[in-house]
Amino acid sequence: MVLMQQGGLASCLVSRKCSVVSLILMILSSVFSLPLGAQDRVTGKGFATRSEVIAQNGMAATSQPLATQIALDVLKRGGNAVDAAIAANAALGLMEPTGNGIGGDLFAIVWIEKEKKLYGLNASGRSPKSLSYNQLKKRVGDRDSIPALGPLPVSVPGCVDGWFELHGKFGSLPMSEVLQPAISYAREGFPVSELIAYYWGRSRGLRRYPGFAETFLPGGDAPKKGEIFKNPMLARTLEKIAKGGREVFYQGEIAETIDAYMKKNDGFLSYEDLASHRSEWVQPVSVDYRGYELWELPPNGQGIAALQILSILKGYDLRKAGFGSFEHIHYFTEAKKLAFEDRAKFYADPEFSKAPVNELISDAYGERRRKLIRSRSAGRSYSPGNPKLESGDTIYLAVADEARNMVSLIQSNYRGMGSGMCPDGLGFCLQDRGELFDLELGRANTYAPGKRPFHTIIPAFVTRDGKPFMSFGVMGGATQPQGHAQIIMNLADFDMNIQEAGDAPRILHSGSSQPTGERMVDGGRLSLETGHDYQVIRQLMNAGHRVGFNVGSYGGYQGIMYDLENDVYYGASESRKDGQASGY
Repeated sequence: MVLMQQGGLASCLVSRKCSVVSLILMILSSVFSLPLGAQDRVTGKGFATRSEVIAQNGMAATSQPLATQIALDVLKRGGNAVDAAIAANAALGLMEPTGNGIGGDLFAIVWIEKEKKLYGLNASGRSPKSLSYNQLKKRVGDRDSIPALGPLPVSVPGCVDGWFELHGKFGSLPMSEVLQPAISYAREGFPVSELIAYYWGRSRGLRRYPGFAETFLPGGDAPKKGEIFKNPMLARTLEKIAKGGREVFYQGEIAETIDAYMKKNDGFLSYEDLASHRSEWVQPVSVDYRGYELWELPPNGQGIAALQILSILKGYDLRKAGFGSFEHIHYFTEAKKLAFEDRAKFYADPEFSKAPVNELISDAYGERRRKLIRSRSAGRSYSPGNPKLESGDTIYLAVADEARNMVSLIQSNYRGMGSGMCPDGLGFCLQDRGELFDLELGRANTYAPGKRPFHTIIPAFVTRDGKPFMSFGVMGGATQPQGHAQIIMNLADFDMNIQEAGDAPRILHSGSSQPTGERMVDGGRLSLETGHDYQVIRQLMNAGHRVGFNVGSYGGYQGIMYDLENDVYYGASESRKDGQASGY
């Protein structure tokens, strides 16, 4: 995926005037990275990319091309951005069950042009009311965490209620029309795309949970790339939702089926939990980073971690340091470590523990935290601040319509396909988001009945001078706030366009303290995607960073930018996923 300029290596081999050490360094640099001085034939940025998609009337960017086309079809039929986003999300639940579905949760940020206003929706579900803390501790036994699979991590699926909240407030087409494309594809089938097929194959082990094989392993195996997959059970479920509304899912036939299935399989999620569920409209919060106002949703999600990272990084001249420089990577990594200490301590369901959001994202607090960073040495551990009162899979999509409304929507089952628990005949898997509760008493994210767990999925939106600029997201657990901050840095500090900003080699730090109780004591691990300079990697290692080359964990990005001057949209979809940006 990286275009490498090999003139220096070829010249060295032909002239035979290079030292052995120089030759080895050149080969290592060619294999593992792209020197910062190398020039891509189009961008001059030193990495492979492609042109942005430009369109005037509407734009969609999703992680599956067929879902992108569904969104555009809805727009062309007179639907708005919210209608198209719901239609695409329903299709992705069918076509990319490795990352999302109606058994999971949803978050969204919506720009409504007529009102010149941003809306935020938290459509995440709560833990079962019948499962007490003591019962949970007894069930997990000697484990210090909630298991990832089976009935225990299942929480209320918030996705469908999120659809109807969005549609009820902003939708224009009937929900039956919005869901019809997904229903048709579920009944008639679609060809499975490459990356999704790969992750589907890795989920075969979930066959041990009731209903999974019948739903997702036709003929006893996961579908391969290019094979046609049908899910008639999901088609029937979506038809019932299209006809009966949210009530059929939370208070009707579907809720009764889920309740009976969980009781039969030693679970706790009940009809009462579903019937009492409601999404919440929340106010997005922002930080201004060099003229780019990044908007995120407050906890129980982790969005403000991106804001905290950027607040700390404001104090460094990263433009002067350059993309991929030691300073760029080092300061970003240390800022991430600091933000994630606060993430571990404060981020939780605000109905149970209210995080001091405004203080955490303030310039003054960012400056105090910045003073803890050493310029040439990696921190092995940090303490969380004292303000006044990690793996998963996800889908992200962005849609923009002719009226200049824009939607940033993210949806997930948490770990890949979720808990493995597939209620009888419904065609979907219940999420395992409850795994992210803390089992230690007295902390913000400690398990309690009827509580929303800490959440990793976060949509993002950018304004400039109060005007809409960009809806975007980055998929992948704890990668998400790191990715959000890097996208903004790439735009603001390194003059990239929105396609380049997503294609640029990523930085991923893991091993931070977690909301589930784990503590960082060794500085964690820094993974650098192919394309970073080998000499810089040596500098980072000498400064105490534990550097590795992690393949496949750098997330996936979609974005739509509105060009106010030309009154057009720009779309971007990176190559780490099967996705596509397209417009009309």
